[in-house]
Amino acid sequence: MHKNSVIEINPSAHKENIDFLRKTFGKKVILSSVVKGNAYGHGLKEFAEMAYSNGITHFSVFDVEEAKIIFDTLEKKVTILIMGFVADDDLDWVIENQIEFFVFERYRLAKATKIAKKLKKKAIIHIEVETGMNRTGFDLKNISKVAQYLIKEKEYLHFKGLCTHYAGAESIANYYRVTKQIEIFNKAEEIFKSLGIKPEIKHSACSAASMMFPETRMDLVRIGIIQYGFWPSTEVLVSYLNSKKKKIDPLQRVISWKSEIMSVKRVKSGEFIGYGTSYMAKDNMKIATIPLGYSHGYSRSLSNQGRVLINGKRCGVIGTINMNMLTIDVTEIDNVKKGDEVVLIGNQESLSLSVASFSDLSNMLNYELLTRISKTIPRKIIK
Repeated sequence: MHKNSVIEINPSAHKENIDFLRKTFGKKVILSSVVKGNAYGHGLKEFAEMAYSNGITHFSVFDVEEAKIIFDTLEKKVTILIMGFVADDDLDWVIENQIEFFVFERYRLAKATKIAKKLKKKAIIHIEVETGMNRTGFDLKNISKVAQYLIKEKEYLHFKGLCTHYAGAESIANYYRVTKQIEIFNKAEEIFKSLGIKPEIKHSACSAASMMFPETRMDLVRIGIIQYGFWPSTEVLVSYLNSKKKKIDPLQRVISWKSEIMSVKRVKSGEFIGYGTSYMAKDNMKIATIPLGYSHGYSRSLSNQGRVLINGKRCGVIGTINMNMLTIDVTEIDNVKKGDEVVLIGNQESLSLSVASFSDLSNMLNYELLTRISKTIPRKIIK
């Protein structure tokens, strides 16, 4: 593990977010915590433990690797749902341990049946419908054949869920496309019903859809970015605030990212700082070097743009961000020294730096920036 910085995870903030979501969706809707991408950069193992302590008992992951981390961390206390990739040679482990998984093609359906027969255990599957995302899922024209297959192999296949995913519910520009997807999903459900078969649960909503299209909440919502305290987009936040008398953001950021100064030095006017000639000191300056860079997830596109907090003041990143280091202008800070705390995301005294600050400057989604934070940086649950 690197000692150059630390990711702090706030369980109280997470609980506030979960309480808000439960109040918004109602007690009957299952909250599935989406923890793909190393729990959106928060640290999969650490975040899962904290989320479980806050009452989360359902987790959605992308692949078997993530499923195994949750399984090893929380054993059989929770439900684990794989939404994406499952290699053929992992299906035995998945079915043996009753891990649930998306099925979106005939091959996987047949393969799951074959292994379930061998293990004498039912495969717990969620049939994904292609509604217009055009990524994965069974087309509407194939749903009746899928239904007939499920009926035929019901001894080996547990039809747990019917699901889909929306193509951009965070933007009003996609309103027509998403509403058409909802219609197609409902048609798929009707086909199953007409053949005398129905799933145990239905689910289709991500964070954005659950807030923008309440009808998509169904039996379960797959909550990703919003549980971590971030809105999927400004549009989703504005839509929520417009529906309330009090214009207060109810979400609390769960993550903080902190480092420390490794060196302080002075640079004369006219000298270049860092690689190349992207920054030249216009006056005599005092600079601080921080021991992290783009290899740790601090994007190179934040060169000469990023901001950090040092001694309660907002300071600018100067020069080109290196693989392992970045340079900060601390000219206006008195008594700054090696070892002083540097906040990259989070609060310091009266100031705050959000992930939005980074994503706006770097042209990255907050999702993207979070998931790029290196796994080798230690994650710490704060009290």
